[in-house]
Amino acid sequence: MIKLVVFDLDNVIIDGEGIDEIGKLINIEDQIAAITEQAMQGDIDFETSIKKRVGLLKGVATDDIKTLANEMPLMKGARETVSTLKENGFEVAIISGSFDIIADTIKGKLDVDNIFTNSLVEEDGILTGEVTGPLVSGSKLDVLSKLIEEKGYTLDECVAVGDGANDISMIESAKYGIAFNAKPALKEKADIIVETRDLTDVLNVIINLNSENTEGDADVDKEVAVETEVVETTDVVVENQEEEQVADATEEVVEEIEETEEVVEEAEEEVAEEETAEEEAEEVEEEAVEEEVAEAEEEAAVETEVVEEAEEEAPAETEEEVAEEKPVKEAKPKKSKKKNALPEPDFDLADTIEGVRAQKDEREERIAKVADERESFNREAKEQRKIRDELNSELKENLAKAIEFRDQRNEINKQVEENKKARNKVNDEIKSLEWSSGKKDKIRIETEIKKIDKIIETRVLDIKKENQLVKNANDLRKELAEIKEDDKVKEEAAELKKKSEEYHAKVVELSEQAQEAHEQMLSYFRKTDEIRTAADEAHKLFIQARKNASAKHEEFKMILSEIHVINKKLGSSKNRKRRSEKSSGSSNNKKNREEKERAESIFDKFKNGKKLSTEELLLLQKYDIN
Repeated sequence: MIKLVVFDLDNVIIDGEGIDEIGKLINIEDQIAAITEQAMQGDIDFETSIKKRVGLLKGVATDDIKTLANEMPLMKGARETVSTLKENGFEVAIISGSFDIIADTIKGKLDVDNIFTNSLVEEDGILTGEVTGPLVSGSKLDVLSKLIEEKGYTLDECVAVGDGANDISMIESAKYGIAFNAKPALKEKADIIVETRDLTDVLNVIINLNSENTEGDADVDKEVAVETEVVETTDVVVENQEEEQVADATEEVVEEIEETEEVVEEAEEEVAEEETAEEEAEEVEEEAVEEEVAEAEEEAAVETEVVEEAEEEAPAETEEEVAEEKPVKEAKPKKSKKKNALPEPDFDLADTIEGVRAQKDEREERIAKVADERESFNREAKEQRKIRDELNSELKENLAKAIEFRDQRNEINKQVEENKKARNKVNDEIKSLEWSSGKKDKIRIETEIKKIDKIIETRVLDIKKENQLVKNANDLRKELAEIKEDDKVKEEAAELKKKSEEYHAKVVELSEQAQEAHEQMLSYFRKTDEIRTAADEAHKLFIQARKNASAKHEEFKMILSEIHVINKKLGSSKNRKRRSEKSSGSSNNKKNREEKERAESIFDKFKNGKKLSTEELLLLQKYDIN
């Protein structure tokens, strides 16, 4: 896996050549650019070119160079590329033959981890024309090798990005060498060529390389490489399941829980309020209706009695004469303070007794029909309320199940994390043991041998230099043969590997259990949503039925009020009504008197500070005591 990305500075991180820009300060940019081009094409070695160019800069003020450095434009996509690489866990370095006076400014802008450059010698703020640093006579590969040794990396964990001939050494040696808008000399050596001047194209290449390259280090012990690959690859699968399907879903589930619990609480409060209101309204309504029906029946009886008496006393009289002898005041009924008081009727009575009787017959037929319709709506309301309450109860049960599985999943996920931490800790111990047993030295020497062999195979060298390289490689092979890994350390590492495998197996097993609990949780939440939708629909039907019943009740009261007026027109009176009630011998009168006396007693206590129950309050309302 790629861990380190190394960039050149000039024409890679910054859009321009630093030394050429400094040359513009004293109008020698053409001379410097010509030497730069020779070096970039590989026509002269870098050490010669850098010394010649810096010599031309003698006398330039360092303050002017610092100002220039702040104004140097970054390459397109540089900021995004560096920040994204760091966010994805890569370490970023710059290795450049340019100068620290420019590079330090760029490092601050981009937050680069490591930067290696040369230095311009100055006295009293003026350049002397001399240059020092690791990249004057040394190669970029030398600097890179030292860096990876300090960091504990290998060249196979590096990507190098450059544009000129002086980048060839690190481009060839890194796992992947990328030629960015480069000179032909570098393109011939690079693994990947990017022709654009946008560093995000390089970023995409690196990200893709790292995601595709899951093989272990080719120079590391094969058994260890395979072991590490299996653990890391499986981790990716487990984390994808947990983070994308479980961890991400947790936020959604928590929102669903909060929303559902809130809806249930609101529904419960609403149901409780409605039930209380319904019970009170129904009690008052039933009492009012009973009273109205009783009054209607009594008045009907009185009306019959009055008519019969009138017929006996004056059988020959006409209906008009009866009406004249027994006039009835058509006074508007007084407004009652009762909740279910009858409304004031607004209609014209017929001019004749027969006409009034016809009006009464028509209204009695209508009131019977309205009463039936009201009762039908009341039954429907009760049915829908029952359905709604049952669904709300089922909703709460499903919600409790969903929360139970959520808690179970979260508990399993905690165990997953504990086992992952334990496994990763063991893997770190394995790595530490392997390094201490001589593996680090083996990798370093093998890397050096590989580098020398590659130089011998790909370059045209004079015989003296080639013999020297062959000798160096042979010496390194002898040194490699003398390195022996400690057998005890190897045994300990093998035991740790076994333990790592056990932890990893537990991680996989628990992750599957967590996923199963997660699916169960989602299943119950989906069912909860379905139940909630059905409960909402039942509640809407309940409310509509209640509204319809209330409308019919208001119509019932209006018709009843008109019947009262009609009965009075037909000759009923309060005295005759009382006489009729008395003659009927009904026990209701006694009961009503007792209730009224009790109501008056309750009201007296209420005035002295006694709290009233719902039943006592309704009793006061029934007899209009206030």
